[in-house]
Parts: sequence; structure tokens; C-alpha cells
Amino acid sequence: MVKRQMAENHHISRQCRCYTSLALGDTVAGLVYLFGDFRLEGGRFELLREGRSLKLERKPMELLLLLVENRDRLVTREEITERLWKGEVYVDTEHGINTAIRKIRAVLRDDPEKPRFLQTVTGMGYRFVARVEVEGPLTVQAPVEAPLEQTPNAQATWLTAKNRLWLAGGLSVVALGAVALLLAGPRLFHRGQTAIGSIAVLPLDNLSGDPNQDYFAAGMTDELITMLARDSTLRVTSRTSVMQYKSVHRPLKEIAKALNVDAIVEGSVERTGDHVHVTLQLIRADTDTHLWADSYDRNNNDTSTLPDEAARAIAERLNHAAAGVARVRSINPEAHDDYLRGQYLWMVGRNEEAGQYFQKAVEIQPDYAAGWAGLSEYLDLKAMSGEGKTLELLTEAEAAANRAVELDDSLVLGHICVGAAVLFGHWDTAKALKELDRAIELDPQNSQALHLKAKILCAMDRFDDANAVQAKSTAANAFVHPGARAEIFNCTRQFGSAIQDAQLRLRDFPTSGDVLGELAESYHWTGHDKEAVESLARMFASEGKPELSEAARAAFGKGGYRAVVQSELVYFERIARTTGFSPVELSRFHAMLGDKNEAIRLLQVAADAHAPLLVFRLNDPAYDALHNDPRFRAVAQRVGLPYEGKPTATN
Repeated sequence: MVKRQMAENHHISRQCRCYTSLALGDTVAGLVYLFGDFRLEGGRFELLREGRSLKLERKPMELLLLLVENRDRLVTREEITERLWKGEVYVDTEHGINTAIRKIRAVLRDDPEKPRFLQTVTGMGYRFVARVEVEGPLTVQAPVEAPLEQTPNAQATWLTAKNRLWLAGGLSVVALGAVALLLAGPRLFHRGQTAIGSIAVLPLDNLSGDPNQDYFAAGMTDELITMLARDSTLRVTSRTSVMQYKSVHRPLKEIAKALNVDAIVEGSVERTGDHVHVTLQLIRADTDTHLWADSYDRNNNDTSTLPDEAARAIAERLNHAAAGVARVRSINPEAHDDYLRGQYLWMVGRNEEAGQYFQKAVEIQPDYAAGWAGLSEYLDLKAMSGEGKTLELLTEAEAAANRAVELDDSLVLGHICVGAAVLFGHWDTAKALKELDRAIELDPQNSQALHLKAKILCAMDRFDDANAVQAKSTAANAFVHPGARAEIFNCTRQFGSAIQDAQLRLRDFPTSGDVLGELAESYHWTGHDKEAVESLARMFASEGKPELSEAARAAFGKGGYRAVVQSELVYFERIARTTGFSPVELSRFHAMLGDKNEAIRLLQVAADAHAPLLVFRLNDPAYDALHNDPRFRAVAQRVGLPYEGKPTATN
């Protein structure tokens, strides 16, 4: 979709006469219109402000030309559809018109409540109301093939002149009605609407023409989401939830319904040279109503506070501004850019490269809180992956996280990182929960903090609490970890509920290895091994391991579920000899095969090596038969977890 749009933009100048002819006719195509501080050149299909070309897609540009040419006249939605979308099939023209109008307003910086350029006549159409000066055409007009009186429109022209008096009377009635409609509009058309309490920021488009700037657009999206959560009392959808809609052109009402939000923020980022231009729009989802728009022009040395400024404007527009929030201080532009690059690389799984940029960010600006939080995330993940000395990495991660919250106690990610660092570095569940509670206090909808808290509660045998917290996490964000609810149900031995939830998630995430893995577990523990193996095979296939998928099915056919576990153990033991595969995972396979001594020995090895994830794995159903073994209890005691007996299944 993005490549097709770029190619389309490249051909605009060559095809502009064709486009404008289709919408307006060759004569109009060559005219130049001046209004406000804008210059609209029909012949070049270009909009400029103070000599600088502004980006506007084809349909919005065609619509703007149509409205300007017919200025001071109401252009109906039916006329717009006929002119701009005639002959096109499978097009949602209502959504297309609304989107085009929003994009025009955004580039013109026009407030729909106090319009300087576009006036909406609710339910009817639009009128261009600004004073327009017209310059001569830049291109040669199409020759007139017949005198005016011989054209098919001659009679209509005569009728208009002859009947001007009675038409004026009729139009005055229409005009009065339109004015009354506009004046009554806010009360008439917003009556019964619920207040906006939730919002999602769609990934900002990178209009720089350079894919190397994708990280910057992604970073601005992430920071705007963070600032909205900080500066407002709105429920703000997480970045991971909205990323599925990057470059996806679907009706906003449909997206909002999927994300369960009342309003959408969409926009674009353009970074060229040392100049940054950001355009944002706020749309009410149920009515597709444009509520607010603004654009921001900055140089590269002054972008760090832009998301905070925009978030405050949106929060104030919706009457959801948070009280007593300090303004974000300016960040060194080089440090900020390195941080954005690091966040982008971390999100796409390039952790080692991300760590280099986070390190550079805090070296450039040692008091950069977000930079330290990013560095802590990198170190935590590196420790989990077994890529270095685990305890040393976790100690460094804890120091970086503590530095982040010392610099900015309101930084949600900082508290999550402290919680993770003390949990995995010290197996200190009490302190971890305290830090996560602080993060949730700052952002009650942060699914990352909620999910980690649910996992800790489950490890501590606080099963009801774990399920309640995970329900909140999934409600806030079901996209980043769609199998999370089933995971907690499996942990609390509610296998029937796990199956129900996993099957529900598969409707939206049919190839999610996350969901399929949990479904395989719950099927096995309820005695449905055939279904368990099929889910397991699908999980391997979704992860790009077709050989494991085939091996699982073949093993089950020969020796049942036990043979499947044995084949997995052989495979991962081979991996462990070359990559240091976690002894915790190997231990689990031995436990499932009934080899208690080897399972416990590997748990002891994991405890000696301070394997971070041991704190979660000990409550796996595979170890239920070991809970009364003194050696198992000794390992649990080292980790600081209660094991007084096997959990009781509730369904």
C-alpha cells in the first residue's frame, strides 16, 4: 500500500491535467487561486504556503480544487461523489469524503468549529468561504469548440439570468435554513452522544519520502501516546495495539470499534533537512466528526516537547486534561533522536542495535530519563536471552531503571523497568509489585504493567487476584500478547476457561503462536491430546518451523503425546548444546515425562545460574507432581515463592 502510494505521488505532476480534467475541466486546471497565505496551482496540482509545497493526496487535492472553483456555493456530497468517484466500484464514498475533508482541513489548519476556509452544512455538503483571488492560467486552456449559445448548457445559462429575481428569493430561504441548521448544529446533532473517554493514536504516516525516517514517525507516535496517558484522564490505547493499523486504510469507525475507543487521532510526520512538520487530527469515531486539528513546524533541535504540547491540546479540547502535570523539559536533539532510533529497533526485535542507541542517548545527555529506561529494557532482554552474564546484566538493568525514576518519577516505563529488574535480578516479588503498582497508578491502562503484575500474582498463588488483573490487561490491550488471558487461566488451573478464551482469540489471531501454545497446554491438561498436538503443530508452523510441525504429528501417530514430548526434548537438548537453551525449559520436558530426578536437578542448575524466568516456571502444571518433594520446595524457597500444595483446578 505504501509503495503504491509513493508511486502514485511520483506520477502526480505528470498526470495532474488528467486528474483535474476529470474533476473540474481543462479551463479550471490551469488557474491559480490565492486565499489566506495559500497558493493553489491547478495546472501543477500543487498547494503552497509561503512558497513551500504542502503534501496533499490526490483525492483531497481534487476535492479542494472542486470546492475552490465553486467557492461561495454549496457543493453537495452527491455532487462530490459524482465528480470524484464516478465509475469507481467497491468504494466507501462517505468515508472517502470525510477523510478527504479532514486532510484538507489539516493542511489548511482550519478549525471546523470556526472555519476560515471550509464550512460544513450538516447532512448536505461543503462550502469554501474564504476570499479567493484568481490569477491567469499556467497552462493553455482547452479550445472552445462551439459558441456559448450553441452549447448544451446555453439554455441553463439563459434560465439562470432570466429567473434571477425569483431564484434569489428561493435561495434566500435555503440560505436562512442553512444558517439556522449551522447554528443549531452543535445542539441538534450532538444531543444524546456520550462523552469521549477513550482514544487511540494511529501510527503517524511518514511523508518524508525516505523510509529511513520511519523510526522518527514511529517515535513521535509512541511519545504522543505516552504524553496523552500522562497529560489526560482519557483511556489511551497502547502503541502495540495500534501498530496493526500502520498503513492500513480502513474506515475509522471500524478501527475504533476494534480498539474499543471513542475517538481517533491520526496524522503525519514530514522530516526534510532540518525541518519537521507534524499534522494531527482528532476524530469522533461514532459520527466520523472532525473535532480538532493542528499542525506543528519545528526544526530538528526543537521536537522533544512537541508530543507533550499536542497531547495537552487534545486533552483540553476533550475536557480531560490531567491536573498538576509538569511540562516536559527540552531534551538534547541528538540524544532524543538516538532514543527514538533505539525504541524503533527494540520494537522490531533488533535489541543489540537498540542498546547501542540507548547508550549513546544517555552519554549525550546523562539526565535523560527515557534514555535510561530504554537502556534498562535492552539489558533485561539481553539477560533473558542468555547472551551474557545474567546477574551482571540484571544489576546494570536495575541501576539504569533506578536512574530513570530518580530523574522522572512520573515515567511509567521507568517503574516497569525497576519492577522487572528487581523481580528477575533478586526474585523480589514484593518490591516488584510495589513498582508495578506505581506504574499502574500513573497509567491504569498500561497492559504491560498489568500483565507482569498478573504473572507475579499467579506465581505467588494469588489466583483470583491474578485473573482479575489479567482481565484488565487484556481489556486494555489484547493485541501485543493475545494469549495472555489463557496463560493466566492455565497458571491457575482453569483449563476450561483457557480453552474458551484461546478459541475466542483465534478468531482474530488465527496464526498466533502465543495463543496456539496456550491452547495446546490446556488441551493436554484436560486429556484432549489429539487437539493439543494439532495446536502445537500449528504453533510451530506459525513460527516458521515446519519440520517441528511435521515431527509432532508423526510422533503422535507413532507413540501418542509422550512421544511428542520426547521428540521436543531431543530437539531442544541439541539446541542447548550450541546456544545455551535454558535448563528451566529442559527441566519441564523431563517433568512431563515423569523423570522427577532429572527435572529437579535441572531446576537446581537453573537456580544456581539465576535463570530469570525460574520465578514464573515453578508454577507450571508440569511440576504439580513435584510440589511435595523437599528438593523442589528448596528451589522454590530460594526463589521466594510459596508452595504449600498443588493448586486446585476450578473448571
